[in-house]
Amino acid sequence: MPQSIRAGSGTRAAIFAPLDGAGRAELVLQRLTDAIVLGVLHDGERLPSEAELARQLGVATVTAREALEILRRNKLVHTKRGRDGGSFVTFAGRGANDFQDERLLAWSRVQVRDFGVHYSAIAGLAAELAADRASAADIDNLERILDRSDALTADAARRGHGTFRLEVAALSQSARLVREELRLQAEFGSLLWLSLSEPLRRERCRAVQRETVAALVAENGARARQLTVNQITDSIEWLIEAKSILEQDPVSPMQARTTTPEPEDTRL
Repeated sequence: MPQSIRAGSGTRAAIFAPLDGAGRAELVLQRLTDAIVLGVLHDGERLPSEAELARQLGVATVTAREALEILRRNKLVHTKRGRDGGSFVTFAGRGANDFQDERLLAWSRVQVRDFGVHYSAIAGLAAELAADRASAADIDNLERILDRSDALTADAARRGHGTFRLEVAALSQSARLVREELRLQAEFGSLLWLSLSEPLRRERCRAVQRETVAALVAENGARARQLTVNQITDSIEWLIEAKSILEQDPVSPMQARTTTPEPEDTRL
């Protein structure tokens, strides 16, 4: 069996890899925004200097400076002067909630559902292939990642689940599926798992992850795929409801929905 494609170690490196095509500020902005929203770049993390960022991305310094300025206006980074200064990620609390609300409002229901269909096809196929292609060592590594992940807070659970999905994609042995998983997470992943703001859903998510690992061990691709598709479909339905609440009262954060108790049989 070929060595599995490791997703986790390459995710951060991909953020600062040289950009393809013209080095426009919009491309730099999108790359960094996706990394911040996905949690690859953490709240409080110091970014490379303008000159170093430009060098790594293969763009002009003025291009990197323009992108950082927009990030500051969007309240995704803040800049401090002085010897210990620099640009730092600031994506937590109220600012993060506002940003996610705005992104969800910008998507139509048709777009949200269509994304769910597409992502289910990609992630479901990756899980099915992983059941056939993952070695015992691969499964052991996936279980260690799951054991180390933190599901006590919403942000940690979202980051952990994004990593879990990437690792399952890596076990499919398909570089294309891994790249598509990364692309889709960057495009929509930060919204897709907003349902993990609810504690009961975080518990259910962990249970589904364990069930998925068990399906991989049993080489039951159909089961691994169905668990994945069901999980994504249910998260999409949660988002549709959350979007409806936001549209009725756009002043109130979507996270206010989490104050409503969940029924006993709530699924993720």
